[in-house]
Formats: sequence, C-alpha cells, structure tokens
Amino acid sequence: MSNSIKRRKGFEGEKLITIPPKIWKGYLSRHPSLFNIYITHIGYFPKASYHYRERRTGCDDNILIYCLQGKGYYVADNKRFEVKPNQYFLLPATDECTRYWADVKDPWTIYWIHFTGTVIQNFNDSLNINVMKGPVQIPFNVKALDIWDKIYQSLEMGYSIENLCNANFCLYHLLAAFLFPDKHIEAEKNEQEDVIKNSIINMKESLDAKLTVEDMALRHHLSTSHFSMMFRKSTGMPPIDYFIHLKMQKACQLLYANGSKIKDVAQELGYEDPYYFSRLFKKFMGLSPEQYKMSNNKRVEELKIA
Repeated sequence: MSNSIKRRKGFEGEKLITIPPKIWKGYLSRHPSLFNIYITHIGYFPKASYHYRERRTGCDDNILIYCLQGKGYYVADNKRFEVKPNQYFLLPATDECTRYWADVKDPWTIYWIHFTGTVIQNFNDSLNINVMKGPVQIPFNVKALDIWDKIYQSLEMGYSIENLCNANFCLYHLLAAFLFPDKHIEAEKNEQEDVIKNSIINMKESLDAKLTVEDMALRHHLSTSHFSMMFRKSTGMPPIDYFIHLKMQKACQLLYANGSKIKDVAQELGYEDPYYFSRLFKKFMGLSPEQYKMSNNKRVEELKIA
C-alpha cells in the first residue's frame, strides 16, 4: 500500500445510507426481539479510487464486502489478504486494528454492509466467522445483489419499523446468499441433480416397498458408495434415512387424517412387524404412534370445545 493513498470523501455513482444510532436506540428498547442483529450502514462504491479505511481500535460491526470488479486488500490480525473480483470477505466485530483499501491501478467496485447486535459475538461463533478465513471465491452472486437492492430501497423509504424490519429480515437472506452460495446461486441442471430428483420421486412412489441403497444406486447404474455420497451431499441425509423420513411423514398423515390403526399404517408402509414400526416411528418423531394419535385427538377435542 502506497503512503500516498488517502480515502476520498465520495465516489461517482456511490450509494450510502447510515442509520442514526438514536433511531436504533429507540427501537431496540421497545422491540429487542425483532433486532437481534441489525444493519448500521450500507453502501456501494464503484471504481473506488483511493478508497482506504483504517479502524485502529476495531469496529463494533460485522463488515461484509463483496468485490464485483477490480481488486483491493485488507489487513486483519497483522495478516494481509488480496481481494479479487467475485470474492467477498466478512470481518467480524473486533477491538483489534483492521484496515482495507482499493488497489491503486485497478480499484475495486464493492457492495458492502455493516451489521451488529447484542448477540453478534455468539452469531459469529456459531457460524465460525473469523478474521483469518480470508476472501471467499464465489460465482457471480446476482441473487445477493438483488437482495442488497431490496434492503437499500427499503431503507431509502425512511426509518419506520416496517422498513427497518423488512431490511433486517432481508439481511439474513443476504448473508445466506454469501455463506451458503450453492443453495442460492442458480445453475443449469446437471446429471447429479437429475439423479437425486428422480431417486426422491421413486422413494415417494414406493413408500410401501423395502428399498435398499443398492436398489437406488442400480437404477442409475452407479456404485452404492458413489450414489450415497451424491445423495448425502445434496440432501444432508443418507438415502435410507431420507426414505424412512418420507415413510414417517406419510405415517403422520395417516394417523392424523383418519385415525388408522397402527398395524394398518405399518403394513401400508411396508412394515410387517408393527412393533418394529413403532420403535422406528418413535426414533424419528420423538414419540410413539399411540402418543402421536392421542396428542392429535386431544387437539381435535379442544377445538370442538372452543
């Protein structure tokens, strides 16, 4: 970083909103549960020549910066990182010195947002947000930019509780678009997605059957281990657990809708032994089929009384 670099006061085409602390003070005292984390600043700096920010005593906010074009740098915990296009970094609230700046020859274009709250430390710990993670490379995040626009437009309309709630609820969606991009960035369907989709359709159509992982993999001419890895990566669950989960959902529907006998429900879902079915139901649902029936019957009676 050249010693001649100084932060300019503004950038042509920039957008910037700072929510006055006194606004938050009032809302936080009246509605603390609505704003466990909340936005303090939001901005967009295009081709931000000479952009430089140093925070010698740290910052009470988390700072998310998404680099769209150009490049820049930041220093945290005495380590320097380079930020390139389609990379973002998230600096957690800290009392340590941090600084970030645009490259001299190819200054970055960035979207950024500050947010904080009474639970910010726990929030960061839970998501493992730390200064040493470094910049994260992602595909062009059009979803996040659309959410950013919605937040900015909401705050432009003023600081009513409706506008602030809308902006802050969108904040969670914005963070998710960066922290879990594969869940939000649209991509063309590929063969793996088709395999998982077709497998789930087959499961739903075969709830009375005794499918095995080998059966599922064979349908797609895959090895059992490869199919299991693909399925778990896509759904977060092993294939058999997912299949049993679908069976238990159907069991709940049958028990709730018409009060079917437990042995009849077990047979309809391919379980010859109703006791085994009951043990499985309790394992997945946290209560036995009989308890589930009784709890629903009780709710029905309460509704009749009401």
